[in-house]
Amino acid sequence: MPGLRNISRFVLPFTLMLALCGRGSAEVNHADNSGKACHENGGEALYGFAISNLNLSETATIDPCTGGFSSWSSGPVPFFANSFAVATTAGFMYISNSFINGGFGGSQIFVYSIDPANGAITQIPGSPFFSFPPPVSIQGLATTPDGKYLYGADVSGNLFAFSLDETTGVPTSLPGSPFASGPNVQLVVDPSGKFLYATNVDATGSVSAFGIDSAGMPSPLPGSPFIIASPTAAVFNTAPYGIADTGHFVYVALNGTNQIAAFSVDSATGALTLVPGSPFLAGNAPALFAIANNFLYVVNQLDGTVSGYSMNPGNGSLTPVPGSPFGTDAVTLAIDSSGQYLYLGTYKGVQGYNINSATGGLTPGLGKLGEAGALWLTVVGKR
Repeated sequence: MPGLRNISRFVLPFTLMLALCGRGSAEVNHADNSGKACHENGGEALYGFAISNLNLSETATIDPCTGGFSSWSSGPVPFFANSFAVATTAGFMYISNSFINGGFGGSQIFVYSIDPANGAITQIPGSPFFSFPPPVSIQGLATTPDGKYLYGADVSGNLFAFSLDETTGVPTSLPGSPFASGPNVQLVVDPSGKFLYATNVDATGSVSAFGIDSAGMPSPLPGSPFIIASPTAAVFNTAPYGIADTGHFVYVALNGTNQIAAFSVDSATGALTLVPGSPFLAGNAPALFAIANNFLYVVNQLDGTVSGYSMNPGNGSLTPVPGSPFGTDAVTLAIDSSGQYLYLGTYKGVQGYNINSATGGLTPGLGKLGEAGALWLTVVGKR
C-alpha cells in the first residue's frame, strides 16, 4: 500500500533513538518572576517519553509564570510509546505500545495513575491491558472530554473503543470493538464529544468520521471517509498523519505532499467540507500538531522545524505567522493550557518557547531539559 511508506518513514525516529547512547544531564531552570504577571492554573506537568532509550520517561513541573521547570524527575517505563499519551480528569494516563519485545508484535495499552501532588506516574495493577495480536498496531489514542471513553487508531484497519473506570482507570473493550475502519494512524475526538475523526493511509488519503453516542459507541457518519483533495495526489499519496480539531475546523498533516488540509465541521452532522484554499503549503513532511488559541503549530518531520499558522476563525484558512518556521531538530511538541508556552522534544533534549499572543511567533523560553531526547511530549494538568 503506497500510504504505508508514511508509516515506515515516521518509524525512522525509533531507529535513531536506539542508536543514541548515554543519557545526558537534565537542567531544571528556575526563573526570576519579577515584573511578569501570571495566573496560577492549578499546576501542569510536562511528560516526555522514549528518553534516549525505550525505557525512560521524564516529568517536569511547569512554572505557570515563566514557562520554566520548577522540578524534574525520571523513571522507568516498560514500553515504547506510539503516540502522545492521553490523560483524563480522573487522573489516569493511557499510552499505546506496539513495539513489544523489540518488534511489532501486536498492541497493548499501558495505564498509569498520576500523583496530584507532583505529577509522578505509577503503573496501575493489571497494566498493560490487552494483548492484541499482529497485524494490529494501535497508534494514536484519544479520549472523550468527560474522560469516560478511550479510542485507538489501528493501522491494520480498525478503530478500537474502550470504556474507562473513573475510579480504577481500568479500560474495558466496548461491545463490538474493534470496529471496521480505514487503516488509521492518528485520531481526535471533537471538543463536543459527539464526533471522532481519524487519518487513513489508504490509496487516496482520507479522514474517517464517526458519531459517538451516549454509551461511547462509534458509528460511521454519512459521507465518511472524506477524501483529502490534493493537486499532487495523482503523483504521490497524501500520506495523512497528524490531526487536530478546534471544534469548528479539522486540520490534517499531509506527510507525503508537504501540505495541511483544512476542513470545516458541520456542528449538527459532523460532516467535513474542505475550506477555501485547502490544502495549504507546509514544511518538509508535516507530522504532529499543537494548538494555542488561534495559532496552529506543526512539526516538519524531515527538517526538524516547526511551522506556525494563524487560523482564520471565520473560514479556517491558514496564514503563516511571522518568522515561521522555528526551531531545530524537533521531533514532537506540546503546549500548556494557557497557550503561552510551547515545548519541543528533540533528540538532544526539551526546549521551551514563549508564544507571542499577538503574532503567534516563537522565541526561546526558560523551559529546558538537558541532553535527553523526547519522542513524544504531553502536558497534563495536575488535579
